[in-house]
Amino acid sequence: MQRILIANRGEIACRIARTCRRLGLRPVAVHSTTDRHARHVREIGASVEIGGPAPADSYLRIEALIEAARAQDADAVHPGFGFLSENPDFARAVEAAGLIFIGPTPETLAALGDKGQAKALAAKAGVTVGGGTATASARPAEIAAAAEALGLPVMLKAVAGGGGRGMRRVLEAAELPAAIDAAMREAEGSFGRPDLIVEPYLAEARHIEVQIAGDGTGEVIHLFERECSLQRRHQKVVEEAPAPNLAPEVRESLLADACGLARALNYRGVGTVEFLVAGDRHAFLEVNPRLQVEHPATEEVTGLDIVELQLRIAAGHGLGLRQEDVEISGHAVEARLYAEDPAAGFLPAVGRLTHLRLPETVRLESGVDVGDEITPHYDAMIAKLIARGEDRPAALDRLAAALAATEIAGIDNNLEMLRDLLELPAVRRGTCHTGLIEARDWARPAPSFDLLAVAAALWLWQHRAAADTAPWATWGGFTGWRFDLGEQRTGNAPTLLLGYGDGEWAVFTGPIDGNGALPVTIDGRSGRIALHPVAEGRCQALLDGRSLTVDFSLRGGRLFLSSGDGRADFTARAPLTVENTVPVAEGSLASPMMGRILAVNVAVGQKVAAGAVVAVLESMKMEMPIQAPTAGMIAEIACQEGDMVERGAPVARIEPLAE
Repeated sequence: MQRILIANRGEIACRIARTCRRLGLRPVAVHSTTDRHARHVREIGASVEIGGPAPADSYLRIEALIEAARAQDADAVHPGFGFLSENPDFARAVEAAGLIFIGPTPETLAALGDKGQAKALAAKAGVTVGGGTATASARPAEIAAAAEALGLPVMLKAVAGGGGRGMRRVLEAAELPAAIDAAMREAEGSFGRPDLIVEPYLAEARHIEVQIAGDGTGEVIHLFERECSLQRRHQKVVEEAPAPNLAPEVRESLLADACGLARALNYRGVGTVEFLVAGDRHAFLEVNPRLQVEHPATEEVTGLDIVELQLRIAAGHGLGLRQEDVEISGHAVEARLYAEDPAAGFLPAVGRLTHLRLPETVRLESGVDVGDEITPHYDAMIAKLIARGEDRPAALDRLAAALAATEIAGIDNNLEMLRDLLELPAVRRGTCHTGLIEARDWARPAPSFDLLAVAAALWLWQHRAAADTAPWATWGGFTGWRFDLGEQRTGNAPTLLLGYGDGEWAVFTGPIDGNGALPVTIDGRSGRIALHPVAEGRCQALLDGRSLTVDFSLRGGRLFLSSGDGRADFTARAPLTVENTVPVAEGSLASPMMGRILAVNVAVGQKVAAGAVVAVLESMKMEMPIQAPTAGMIAEIACQEGDMVERGAPVARIEPLAE
């Protein structure tokens, strides 16, 4: 192998290319029209455009990918993860074109790509499997009957693919029809197959996976296990290696089952065998016959490059190591930074990344840079931060410190949620389960009056410093500034509006007093604040006899503050600023975010009940129902199936019914 086509995008394309270059191999790329200027295209250098923004029009087009490989004289194809990485038809097409597929054989992919068949293979190999259907179905009536026979609650699961796509939890019978439809649509859109299987839903189980590697001739090793229980929407958020608080006999059983199944399959390449664990019992979930998003955690504790191992196996050089050569040293934790709003049910976000500062104290994997767009077409992950420590507390502390030093602006994100998550007692104790994240309310609390006052003073200082160097050119101006705002202690009109999360606070200020303190009134509370320099990016705030040391930076249109009183990032605007928003008439339903309308379920004149799904929106390969807030009659429909809509754009208008 000399030239490797990476049939993927984003951070995994960048990560695979890095190992290729280290080994003296030439990586080449592909991209959609939306990704023409994406980071993976910029970094890899040579890339072929393969179609439109939607994955079905680009990254899922087998023929286009084969043609791209030929056009760039590639002799091997690495599928990355997601998209076609588990598709046996793609693997067959690659091999039929005379190229090397860096992954399992098409036969293995076909056997494991059907999760029902995979469960049967696991049982045959002596692995304990959970209940549920063994045969997938694309018939809604059959799926519903299987769910009812199994007994609620159940999990609907796409038979192909992974990453939480095409999965729905069903707690009540009334939810079943809509959940089946949504899971089937999502599965077909992400993996090209709508078939589902049905499994029991376990609310407080752990999700633990074993990293395996096989040479295709019967030699199989494991690289130990990872804990993946911290997840939302069935997608992982924080992973770690090794799994904490796992009884030695349970660990040995998991490792043995994973390797036994891989040997029974004569497995070639790397992959992950996933299990649910409850106490001292475990049950097989599925096999992901590909590279996993969380593979860096295993690399950090084993010292191995798993992508290099993939390339070595694909080139026919075998594993190059034995089981006794694989050892664990220390502990590693990985956190995924996503463009999403945890307070709104982890709704994916879109927009331009105006600022991103990631610390260099941990390993970083990212597919975006400042100025890049997060679009509704692909996964919303911005970056992964992977921290290693001599033990678990040290790894958690290092990751927490890295997250505290991270700054991001321009788009909703889960940074604060990750910071808070790592401080939860259950996380620190290592007693997590798969429902922990979604059981909590992640709404951002309002910032304290002190932080608001500091933010206002710093923002006004920065604004005046940019406009007039005297007396603002130096930090000395902090103790003798003048605003010339009149004689009032605080004015009758707000000086600026501070934004934080979904809230906004009017700030009223007055002239500086003789001690260099600025009078401020915010949300009905008043005080006087003076700022004094400590170091670059750090000041001491004196507020009515209280002292607060604050680290700050102004980047990407946001002011970032960190102190003993908490962390926050603020926007600010003049009170008379006119925002460019989409007008929505009274009674209208607005799109919660930018995306594509998958379905319109109503017609003009139709009566709907409160909670009825008026339309279905797709963004980030996930489906979101747009529901009627009250009962009424559909007076207008402002979109149709296939439309791309902006956040806040009207979808339909409902008139209340006369009583």
